[in-house]
Amino acid sequence: MKIGDVVVRKSYNKDITFKIIDSKHTKEGVIYSLKGINLRIIADSKEDDLEVIPENTLTEEEKVFNKQVNESIKNILMNRGGFRYRGNSRQEYNVTKFASHSSKNELAFGRPGRILHIDGDAEYLDVCIKVYKQLLLDVVGKNIVEKEQPTKVIELVKEVKPDIIVITGHDAIVKDTQDYMDLNNYKNSKYFVQTVSELRNYKSNYDDLVIFAGACQSCYEKILDSGANFASSPSRVLIHCLDPVFLCEKIAYTNIEKVVSIQEALQNTITRTNGIGGLQTRGKYREGFPKSPYV
Repeated sequence: MKIGDVVVRKSYNKDITFKIIDSKHTKEGVIYSLKGINLRIIADSKEDDLEVIPENTLTEEEKVFNKQVNESIKNILMNRGGFRYRGNSRQEYNVTKFASHSSKNELAFGRPGRILHIDGDAEYLDVCIKVYKQLLLDVVGKNIVEKEQPTKVIELVKEVKPDIIVITGHDAIVKDTQDYMDLNNYKNSKYFVQTVSELRNYKSNYDDLVIFAGACQSCYEKILDSGANFASSPSRVLIHCLDPVFLCEKIAYTNIEKVVSIQEALQNTITRTNGIGGLQTRGKYREGFPKSPYV
């Protein structure tokens, strides 16, 4: 086996496909570092527990997730109806279905909320950015490792001026822990908490800056307490890398006059309430009128 091979773990019934990203020699033999291909997970495994599989193979569980992803994208674009990308630098859209000026819909336009997505893993970030673009969202992506996020995020927010910020990466809870509220029992939750605290000190109003933070198995309650609108993971499960993308789409395309219910915000996510939860949040979509004849 070598770095780059795609593998599954026999002891976990081959439930998740991984890519080998590192290896080290120990007294117990070679230990491989693994990264989930479709689910956000980092793991270590002994060589004899791994089985190499063809690169594009999906487990049955991953096939279900992929089907859900495709259905979510389809549902979002179909339900958005009259929105149509105009292609200029500020990403304006026709809003013929939802514009309040019903008799003059042809003159209406709108702008979804701008998103800044910060992620500790460049590969996962690339996947997210592709889907953001597919959903016609105005997004900027930045790869910053988790422990550096608290010190760098404010400058980025000042530069990008987002309406919505997503802070993701890798996280995990200590095996067999009994205290789910102790940040010391998590790999990176403390960095998400620190980052959100910095952001909320900078922008105290929950509707001025919408914040999602967290990763797989993150300390959901502490992240919310630090000032996030949404966080992971209520049930300490592995979240899908596109969960924050689908959540942000709902917020970005909901009119600022409406408060989005938690249930509505999570309806197109993959892991739903097991993976993400949060607070009522006002939408970030702004209608405009009339549209310019020159763009």
